[in-house]
Amino acid sequence: MDGQPLGSSFRDPGGFVYTRDGVLYRQVNRVFQDRFEAFLGSGLYEELARQRLIVSHEPASLDLALTSDAVAVIAPERVPFISYPYEWSFGQLRDAALLTLELQERALVRGFTLRDASAYNIQFVDGRPVMIDTLSFEPRAEGTPWSAYGQFCQHFLVPLALMSLVDIRLGALQRLHIDGIPLDLGSRLLGAAAWRRLGLLFHVKAQAATQRRFADRQIDAAVKTKAMDATALLQLVRGLRGTIEGLHWNPSGTEWADYTSDNNYTSEAASAKRERVVDLLRGTGAETVWDLGANTGEYSRAARTVAPRVVSFDLDPAAVERNYRRVRAEGETGILPLLMDLANPSPGQGWAHGERMSLEERGPADALLALALVHHLAIGNNLPLDRIAEGFARLGRWLVIEFVPKSDSQVRRLLRNRPDIFPDYTREGFEAAFQRHFAIDASHPIPGSERTLYRMTAPGRAWEG
Repeated sequence: MDGQPLGSSFRDPGGFVYTRDGVLYRQVNRVFQDRFEAFLGSGLYEELARQRLIVSHEPASLDLALTSDAVAVIAPERVPFISYPYEWSFGQLRDAALLTLELQERALVRGFTLRDASAYNIQFVDGRPVMIDTLSFEPRAEGTPWSAYGQFCQHFLVPLALMSLVDIRLGALQRLHIDGIPLDLGSRLLGAAAWRRLGLLFHVKAQAATQRRFADRQIDAAVKTKAMDATALLQLVRGLRGTIEGLHWNPSGTEWADYTSDNNYTSEAASAKRERVVDLLRGTGAETVWDLGANTGEYSRAARTVAPRVVSFDLDPAAVERNYRRVRAEGETGILPLLMDLANPSPGQGWAHGERMSLEERGPADALLALALVHHLAIGNNLPLDRIAEGFARLGRWLVIEFVPKSDSQVRRLLRNRPDIFPDYTREGFEAAFQRHFAIDASHPIPGSERTLYRMTAPGRAWEG
């Protein structure tokens, strides 16, 4: 809400983020003044901002502060789309972890430290991770350990280890444990896999055992504050980096990972579809496109030719990982691959449901792409067409959507081992359901197939914003 701290920015007494008249600001409170000024004066901020490792900011007038406790106000660069760790692919979480360690190492070299190693301090801009919390850095007191070490392990190391060594789907635990997967739970789920890797044995098993040992006892101050010099801390950070770099995941073996190349389109039909999708999107004038059910992102890239920002959603972790690897390998900007089950999208989470935004709260998008998707939702998830249309109307202003009839091989594949209880799943039923929530602007049969592309407008929304 304008003129109030963001729902995700209230836990840090050092400051908070808010908007005024739609402009993003960060207030720095008096309690953090010395540390903030030391950070700016050290040259560390300039180094990180110059190399795009942290969002840049401009100083703003103190008159824009929200409370009398402010000593400074800055206007940080705005991230185009906020995403969360439970929406990232394995590679995204791994890159975010490595960035956090790089920031800590650079900070240590200059006599600073990261006081916060939350995965939520990282966002993805132009295909790369970037730190967004300017107040995470503070001067390091000689001899002190890394206070955010345990947080780093819970937010990064444990989920990556579980995804790499046990099951990629365990990354979803991050949605349940938004303060990081507990070490004892991670240790138990990793089982023998952790004993075979020295880094996991030290950073997960040993930490979890220490927590259990002292759970009901007063820990002696000397144990809690065991002195560590800068050299020891650098060794710790580099050891963590080696452990993270040793974790890998091969994106294969999931049902839809090869869907883009395993469908019933001829090359001519696929080319015609791509051209028509681009033409239909161009007619919307969209700046932001959400590609719902994007698979590996072929049509996200088509959308990117006409829109500067595309968020590329899919529920298949292998497809999202492949999409992200292509973004990184080809240096693509403007495409953000994310893991999202549209039948169970990210909800509002955290205190008062406000710390982490739902998918809907992060919209609406200018335009939605829903290609080869409706049959999965309607038949694969038993969602009535009317409810699908209603949900889409809440997410975007324009909609480019593909209807796939029952005669199509991919729909027959879904119906192979179940009764056909979908009498309304016809082209006529589809149009009737969607016309309750959209105005159909155009429709085009796809040459060489039985499928149809539509462009629709949510009434009253095409001119908003």
